[in-house]
Amino acid sequence: MIVVTGATGNVGRALVERLAAAGQSVRAVSRDPEGAALPPGVEVTRLESVGLFERASKLFLHVQATGDGAGAVLDTARAAGVRHVVMLSSGIIQDGADETHPIHIRHARVEQLVRDSGMEWTFLRPNAFATNAFQWAPQIRRGDAVHGPFAGAASAPIHEDDIAAVAERALLDPGHEGVVHRLTGPEAMTNAEQIATIGRELGRELTYVETPVEEAEATLFPHMPRHMVRAMLKSFAATVGTRPEITSTVEKITGRPARAFAAWAEEHRADFAV
Repeated sequence: MIVVTGATGNVGRALVERLAAAGQSVRAVSRDPEGAALPPGVEVTRLESVGLFERASKLFLHVQATGDGAGAVLDTARAAGVRHVVMLSSGIIQDGADETHPIHIRHARVEQLVRDSGMEWTFLRPNAFATNAFQWAPQIRRGDAVHGPFAGAASAPIHEDDIAAVAERALLDPGHEGVVHRLTGPEAMTNAEQIATIGRELGRELTYVETPVEEAEATLFPHMPRHMVRAMLKSFAATVGTRPEITSTVEKITGRPARAFAAWAEEHRADFAV
């Protein structure tokens, strides 16, 4: 049995679908089991459910899904006999990183909890997610101009299913214990280039209009605490005019190259259409 936390998120859902298609026994964790809409045969439950780790040997740990309760989840998993944790961490954790960054602090803390748990572990450290482009969807539905900071900020966006594909192999194949996998998409793209790419998939000419950082701080990622948004904006500013990290990890582990942002935009065309 494999327990997947964050099972209705972008990566978690893709992972559950992959594991179910491979014939694995999956227990998916969701805040809304009744509305999860996961594949037939997948057991869906809540994080606080008694017996969450019954018969389970492996855990996919999503930091955002477990929040401040990650330590308790790991304790319960270990006591129930879970042997291997694959954790969705963050690419912000690397040599020379700003260890005061709130995203670094959060993920590094949970990584240490996993290391200290006594279970085998694998850390997935993706950089920019292609799904971050959803932040622009409301503006794209309203018109052909997208307003935001740092038009020249560069990243290598990774498809959520490529992260899930690596997670699947880490859960099912030997040799990933005690390993950190850094994950990126295959190409560098600026914010402006991402917008233009989405526009081509929609058959429209979209432009990125740069706005002051102060305006973005007030409106960007409204679901996130403002101190974290400020830290993210500082990180975005540092990527302007730079070349992002690009790894071949997805291809090495899955046997196929990571998908380009254009492929992601094509798959998600309906999310941006009027």
